[in-house]
Amino acid sequence: MYYTNPHLINLERIGYQNNRKDYLRLDLNENPGGLPEHFVKELLSTVTPDFISQYPETQEFMNTLASFLEIEDKNICITNGSSEAIRHAIEAFTSEGGQIVGVTPSYAMYEVFAKMYGRQFIRVPYRNDLTISTSDIISHLNSDVQLLILLNPNNPIGNAYSNEEFEELLIAAQKYEITLLIDEAYMYFYNNTFIKYVMENEHILLTRTFSKLFSLGGLRLGYVVGQPKEIKMISNLCTPHNTNAFAMLFAQKIIETPGLLNKLIDVQLEGKAYIIEELKRNGYEINAQEGNFIFIKPRALDADLIVEKMKNEKKILIKSYSGIGKYGKCLRVTTGAMEYMKIFFDALLEIDRR
Repeated sequence: MYYTNPHLINLERIGYQNNRKDYLRLDLNENPGGLPEHFVKELLSTVTPDFISQYPETQEFMNTLASFLEIEDKNICITNGSSEAIRHAIEAFTSEGGQIVGVTPSYAMYEVFAKMYGRQFIRVPYRNDLTISTSDIISHLNSDVQLLILLNPNNPIGNAYSNEEFEELLIAAQKYEITLLIDEAYMYFYNNTFIKYVMENEHILLTRTFSKLFSLGGLRLGYVVGQPKEIKMISNLCTPHNTNAFAMLFAQKIIETPGLLNKLIDVQLEGKAYIIEELKRNGYEINAQEGNFIFIKPRALDADLIVEKMKNEKKILIKSYSGIGKYGKCLRVTTGAMEYMKIFFDALLEIDRR
């Protein structure tokens, strides 16, 4: 008998523009400048035919990553981007019809994965001033909830949880026996991590990606950290050789190159500070919290029209979002090196005239 998974029939997915080659890409929170060109060329010069033809070996990279994180490799599972880790966490620690709680708006794939597997996604909305308190989240927790997802800092709003706030949420999750998933995709842009809680408690998972600060979005590499029994569950869902050799080669070299990570952070923060100052100086209302992205309320034109004009007239890709609290409809722009922020800002002033 033919069968089609009913959860997939009406599953809505966002279609991303695939032809982005000749654009300044400020729409998906990537590093618009990428890694230093000399770094890329030097590393590619070491690649041999057998390196490409053989299945990837993970142990050397696992050891490097564990040392970098100051944990043991038994606490890590490497995945094909952090999205694979999130997907497997939902598969492993929630059941058909089970409830998953998450703040919204946030990373869209949380809800997509929930619907894909027939789970119930419970939304915790932001307040009008774009804040959300621990009490808002805790009020949605009960014994029917199986997973609480926290993106810290959150995309697209940019808020981050303090250690005190996280401890409140952890206590509530433990009270109702809820697995806690912490997504730290943007952690390096705000310099705080909850990894210590993962190493001290069961039923907590922490995911990270190499797509943002590490600038490896094209290579698809992430990982999940947890207690060994939880990591085993994630590992059991992974296919053999699920991460590619190029991804691990680049990630390992970035970790081992003195000063490179700090340089990437400094360049990002410098560009972000520049664009924030210039926008404010020119009368724009902005929401700029943590992470490599900001919201901008247009001065004159509709946000959707600005997005269209940026793409067609300036070859710059950005996004528009509706319902951003007191700001209404806004532009969401990825931040990056100052040179790219200057290009964007000049284009914005030309398009969004009063």
